[in-house]
Amino acid sequence: MMYTTKLKHTVLLAALTLASLAAQAEVAVIVNPKSSLASLSADQVAAIFLGKSATLPSGATAAPADLPESSATREQFYSKAAGKTSAQVKATWARLTFSGKATPPKELGSAADVKKFVASNPDAIGYIEKSAVDGSVKVVLTVD
Repeated sequence: MMYTTKLKHTVLLAALTLASLAAQAEVAVIVNPKSSLASLSADQVAAIFLGKSATLPSGATAAPADLPESSATREQFYSKAAGKTSAQVKATWARLTFSGKATPPKELGSAADVKKFVASNPDAIGYIEKSAVDGSVKVVLTVD
C-alpha cells in the first residue's frame, strides 16, 4: 500500500515537471523593425542587459527594456541568455548603479508595454514571449 502511494506521488511529480518544462515558451529578443540589426548572439544581448555594453552592434546607444522582476519570461530570459538567476541580476545592477557605472534597463509593466516601447524607439531592445511577436518589432535572437 505504501509502495503504491509512493509510486503515485513519483508519477505525479514527473508529470508536473514535464508540464512545467513544456510551459516554458520561447523568448524572443526584439528590436525596432527599422533597426539595421539582423541578429544578435546571446553574449551580445547579455552584455547589453547586464550593463557591460551601452551600445548596440550598430553603434547606437542601446535602450533596453525589461519585464517586471515577477515575470516568468524575465526569469527565463536571464537564465537562458545570460546564465544568471534573478538574484544575480539584481546584485549585478545594485553594484553597477551604486558605482554610477551604468543604468539598469527600463522596467516596463508587461510584454505589451515592452513591444510598444521597442516599436516606437529605433534604439530599443527588449524581450517578450515569441508568441507575442508581430510586425511591429523584429526578432534578433530566440532563446528557449
